[in-house]
Amino acid sequence: MKVFILAALVVVVASQGYPNPQYPKPQYPKPQYPTPAYPAPAYPTPAYPTPAYKAPAYPAPAYPSPAYAKTPEYAPMPYNFNWAVKDDPSYNDYAHQETADDKGYVTGSYRTLLPDGRTQIVDYKADDYTGYVADVKYDGEAKEYKPAYKPAGYPSPAYQKPSYPSPSYSAPKYPSPSYPSPAYPSPKYPSKY
Repeated sequence: MKVFILAALVVVVASQGYPNPQYPKPQYPKPQYPTPAYPAPAYPTPAYPTPAYKAPAYPAPAYPSPAYAKTPEYAPMPYNFNWAVKDDPSYNDYAHQETADDKGYVTGSYRTLLPDGRTQIVDYKADDYTGYVADVKYDGEAKEYKPAYKPAGYPSPAYQKPSYPSPSYSAPKYPSPSYPSPAYPSPKYPSKY
């Protein structure tokens, strides 16, 4: 209980606040600085002769030419390789074959089964003079791509016919005892505008 009374007293005293102190604004004198007076230098004078600078004489740089060890040149190595993949479930069907001789002449071909059913066949040659030259051919006829349909692993849902009768609607006929003609007059429009 004593703590509660003490807290209430602190709140009452804090809410009353203290008056703001009133101090006069300080008055400072404006600083006075003398303006410096320097005589403007006059060139050339005996006291200040015109400076005479010589261009610096640096020796021309002499860097030795870099001396790199000559890269050994190896004769082209002949090789021959080929590989193929045919995986019907994933529709992967492609192959690659390449041959090179000891003079750096490379020939080869690769084929790929495209999604439209055609097979793309690329025959190519490469050497140091003509670069890479390819001949592209297509085998087969393009068809619209349709992924193979796989039926769902569960049966189609079978819904029962509802037990309530289907509603029948008919358009109301005017005027009728249940739908009388409206009581307001028909609008009259001018025949000519």
